[in-house]
Amino acid sequence: QQSCHRPAGPQPSPEPGSRGLPEGVEYIPTRKKAKNPMKPVGVAWYCLYARTRLGYLLYRWQVKAAREQYPHGHSAPQPCCFPGVKILPIPVLSDNYSYLVIDTDSGQAAVIDPSDPLAVQAAIEEEGVMLEAILCTHKHWDHSGGNSAVRQQHGFCRVYGSALDAIPELTNPLADREKVSVGCLTFEALATPGHTVGHMVYVLDGEPFGCPPCLFSGDLLFLAGCGRLFEGSPETMLASLDVAVGLGEDTLLWPGHEYALECLDFATRLERDNPALEQKLRWVTRQRQENRSTCPSTLGEEQTYNPFLRTHRPELQAALGLQRGRGEHPDAFRARVLKELRRHKDLYKAT
Repeated sequence: QQSCHRPAGPQPSPEPGSRGLPEGVEYIPTRKKAKNPMKPVGVAWYCLYARTRLGYLLYRWQVKAAREQYPHGHSAPQPCCFPGVKILPIPVLSDNYSYLVIDTDSGQAAVIDPSDPLAVQAAIEEEGVMLEAILCTHKHWDHSGGNSAVRQQHGFCRVYGSALDAIPELTNPLADREKVSVGCLTFEALATPGHTVGHMVYVLDGEPFGCPPCLFSGDLLFLAGCGRLFEGSPETMLASLDVAVGLGEDTLLWPGHEYALECLDFATRLERDNPALEQKLRWVTRQRQENRSTCPSTLGEEQTYNPFLRTHRPELQAALGLQRGRGEHPDAFRARVLKELRRHKDLYKAT
């Protein structure tokens, strides 16, 4: 793997949430982060955000506020290059990522979740590529809100996603395991409901480029975290997470948000004696102090410290005070662990 690092922007912005840092790791406070309209989520609020024009207006406000506060993006872009393919994370809004994936031989490209159309267009022009496809993970405005504007500038661009989600400008509805080709790039769409009914992730086949598979996970899976269960049960989300884990340990994880520091801080409260967790927290803290992105990680790494992928671990179950009932199916118990874990995370507030 070859990294094409660019210099960090002039305004470092480490994330909040330093409680639980191992000894010797210093957190440097910085300016207050732009508010995320999805934070104060209740059932009524979520319905307003996801199903009415209010949600779109909140998204527009979020874009405007983030452009003012993060004129160079919330993180310094760190492209990842392999022979024939380039993956460019685009930091958008206050903590989202869009991704421009480029077939470097043909100059054709796909973008995943173009939340801020101006930032995405700037990346397209800088790279000098032809945008062929938008791969949308789900309907939430902070992932799909830029679809229309991007498509206006790229009229032949197709918009892919699940028909079960109300994805703006959807032209090519996808079924589970269906494939999308852009130049020499091949993406497999996987249905991963739980966060929304129609949530999908996209897996880039890395074999033609001599690189690992690349999982663009939207709000299914973050570094050390997973998405809220807005429209699915713990059983549904558990099955979706198991689909991701089944992709293999070397799979690169490209998440939809920069949540690593907050998620790792939460994880340390559950597993205080996990060396892999402590090591990753040190690394992430340094990255954020330097305003650098924390992606990608690998699914192998995630299984050593991400509590949402460790529902089978006795130490995590004990930390939550849960025991498997007599005659309880292992997966039913894991779903119960996930439910309690998600409840704790929903109540958690980093300071």
